[in-house]
Amino acid sequence: MDEMERLKEACGVFGIFGHEQASELTYLGLYALQHRGQESSGIAASDGETFHHHRGMGLVADVFGKKGSLDLLPGHLAIGHNRYSTTGGTKLVNAQPLVIAYKDGPLAIAHNGNLVNAKAVRSKMEQDGSIFQTTTDSEIILHLIARSRESTLMARIADALRQVRGAYSLVFATTSGIIGVRDPYGFRPMCLGKLGGAYVLASESCALDIIHAEYLRDVEPGEMVSIDESGLCTEHPFPPGPPSFCIFEYIYFARPDSIIFEESVDKARRRLGRQLALEHPAAADIVISVPDSSNTATVGYAEQSGIRFELGLIRNHYVGRTVIHPSQSTRDSGVLIKFNPVKGVLKDKRVVVVDDSIVRGTTSMKLVHMLRQGGAREVHFRVSSPPLAYPCFYGIDIPTCQELIASSHSVEEIRRFIGADTHGYLSLEGLLRACPHDGDTYCTACFSGDYRIAPDGEQNKAILEQTRDICDS
Repeated sequence: MDEMERLKEACGVFGIFGHEQASELTYLGLYALQHRGQESSGIAASDGETFHHHRGMGLVADVFGKKGSLDLLPGHLAIGHNRYSTTGGTKLVNAQPLVIAYKDGPLAIAHNGNLVNAKAVRSKMEQDGSIFQTTTDSEIILHLIARSRESTLMARIADALRQVRGAYSLVFATTSGIIGVRDPYGFRPMCLGKLGGAYVLASESCALDIIHAEYLRDVEPGEMVSIDESGLCTEHPFPPGPPSFCIFEYIYFARPDSIIFEESVDKARRRLGRQLALEHPAAADIVISVPDSSNTATVGYAEQSGIRFELGLIRNHYVGRTVIHPSQSTRDSGVLIKFNPVKGVLKDKRVVVVDDSIVRGTTSMKLVHMLRQGGAREVHFRVSSPPLAYPCFYGIDIPTCQELIASSHSVEEIRRFIGADTHGYLSLEGLLRACPHDGDTYCTACFSGDYRIAPDGEQNKAILEQTRDICDS
C-alpha cells in the first residue's frame, strides 16, 4: 500500500459561554485544534434567543475563511467541532456540531470519541420508529436525550449517556448555555478554562492559549459541567470507571504545547525519548526526527544519548497530515510530497531516526530508503512507542489487524522490511514509566489488547479475535 501511515486523530471540540465574540473565539480555538481532524468543521452559536450554525467540509480556514462568515453566527455562546470519521462516512450531513429542534428548543452536540454499542442502540431505536439523518454515533445521543422523561436537560443528558458505552468528550449548546461531559473512563481529554468572565471548554489547552484564556483544570472523568448565566455548575452523575486515558495522546495526537490529563505533552514526550535511548542505544553520529510529531521525543533521545540532534528531514508544511484525507488517491506518494532529506546533514553519517509509531511500515520503509539516498551511511530506526498490534474502538482510526504490521511480524522482520540497520521500539513498561500517572491510569489496548470496555457487535468481536489469533501465532 503506497500511502502515508499516520493515524487519524481524535476529533477536536470547543465551547465558550459569556463572551460577545463567541463565534470568533471558537474559530480560533478550532484553528488551534486543526491537527485533531481535517475532514470538516462547524460552529453553532446563540445570542440567547436565536440559534445560528454553519458547517462545511475541509479545514477551518476553508469553512469560515470567507469574509463576514462569522458575522452570521452572533451570540455570547458557541460550540465548535473539527471532525474526522471514526463512525459514519465523510460527507457534509455527518459534519458537526449536529443541531436538532426538539420539545425544549434547539440543541447542538459536538462529540470526540466513539461509542462501542452504537450499532445495537441505533438498531433498537430504529425498530421503535426513530428516524436518523446521519450515520454518526453522535446522533444516537441526541435521540436518547429527546426521548428521556427526565425533567432537566442535565438529567436527560445523564439518562442518555447511561445507555451508551464507550469514549466521549462532549459539548452541548442551547440558547441559554453550554454543557461539557467526559465519560467515566476519561478516554479522551477535555479541559476547562476562563477568559475574563467567560468560561471555555476545549479538547486541549492549546485552544485556550490562542485566545489568551487561563487553563483552570481538566474536566474530570465522569464529570458534567454546566455553564449559563448563573455561573458554573458541576456534578458527577455516573459511577466511576477505572481511569483509561488514551496514552496515544501523549505519544502522537496532542500538540506538544498542550496540557492534557493535567500534564505537559512536551515533558511527557521528552521522557519517552529519554527512555527510548536507554532501552535502544545506538552508535551514531546524529539523531534526527520524522517531523513534526516526533520532534520532542527526538530531543529527549538526543539529550539522554549525547548524540547531536540535527534536522535531517524537512517537512513540507503545506501538505497537512495526509492520512486524515480518507480517499486513497490523496494519500498516494505522500512520503515524497511531504518529506525531503537534507543531504549536507546526512552525507556519510550514521543516523538514528526517531518516529512516534509504525502502522503499516510502508512509510518507514520509504523514509529509510530516502535517508540512504540522501547520503546516510547507516540508518538506525527507533520508535517512541511499543508495537501497534491491536485496533482501537474508542475514537482512533487504528486499522484492522491485516494493516498493522506488528500484528503479524516480529521486530526483526519489521527491520528487514523497512531496510534499517537496527530497529527498536519503546517497551510498554518503559512507556508507562515515562508517562506522568500510574500505569493503570492509561488505556494501552492498541499495544496490549487489554480493552477496558469490551467491543460490541459481531464485526468488532471478530476483528479483535482475529487480531489476537494473529498476535498469538
